[in-house]
Amino acid sequence: MATHVGSGNTVTPGLGAKVVARAWVDKEFKKRLLADAKNAIVELGIESHMSQLIAVENTNNVHNVIVCTLCSCYPTVLLGSPPDWYKGEAYRTRVVSNPRGMLKEFGLELETAVEVKVHDSTADCRYLVIPQRPASTKQLDEDKLASLVTRDSMIGVATVHPPGGETAA
Repeated sequence: MATHVGSGNTVTPGLGAKVVARAWVDKEFKKRLLADAKNAIVELGIESHMSQLIAVENTNNVHNVIVCTLCSCYPTVLLGSPPDWYKGEAYRTRVVSNPRGMLKEFGLELETAVEVKVHDSTADCRYLVIPQRPASTKQLDEDKLASLVTRDSMIGVATVHPPGGETAA
């Protein structure tokens, strides 16, 4: 059964984490997700009434972060309820004017060579960050990978950390 906004289902960041994990293990799915995220998530049984969903990928050279400068537009169907800080004026203004400084307040310090791109959600367009997959998770299956993905990593204010003590295969 498909899950969608307005269905009465309790939606958690687990749906977004499922999307990210699939993108990590299935290169063709990731291509489809980056090209047309709204239709790609339907493949996983997730429906949305958002007009547009755009997936952006963090890489070694680019780090994406999401904001809604006008209010709190947010991909609730994928990430659950937005955190209070996401709706707050401090985040909404400062992540645009000083994204590195704001990310540092979340404990995320990026190399100066990494370009930070801020994406502004609207009522018609929502974003999902595909965080980088930790190198030491190659041996993990899709379910275990999904358990590592956090709401904050899909907003772009955090990275995904491998489980303690695990090493690359």
